[in-house]
Amino acid sequence: MFVGSYTPKLDEKNRLFLPAKFRDQLAEGLVVTKGQDFCLNVFPIADFAGMTNRIQEAPLTVRQAREYGRFLAMRASEDKPDKQGRITIPPLLKEYAGLDREVVVIGALNRVEIWDPDRIAAWEDEHSQTFADMSEDVFPG
Repeated sequence: MFVGSYTPKLDEKNRLFLPAKFRDQLAEGLVVTKGQDFCLNVFPIADFAGMTNRIQEAPLTVRQAREYGRFLAMRASEDKPDKQGRITIPPLLKEYAGLDREVVVIGALNRVEIWDPDRIAAWEDEHSQTFADMSEDVFPG
């Protein structure tokens, strides 16, 4: 499980130090891909494979599954942290997420998310009241 919020920096080669608490879970390999909120998602490679297997089980005639799989895979990048715990963010993914030198890396339970600091702050401002108002609709009973 990934939890917490961290503020590493991208270096001049688009490398990012993964938070130390995440490194063991990602040591065997990972996939960086587009997230749905203009952030990047980082999945352990085995989890990404499991997710894509479920998508592949859908018939090609199911448009949403076909498009979701395409969107998820077309810019995905496999990586393995180096000895210092760094991964490389490809330029197209960096551009998609609006990343510069400053980034915010958050644990999002089953994945890691990489955000532009202004985007995650705006997202949090926008959704804080919704979170406060959530009731048993999320977890009935």
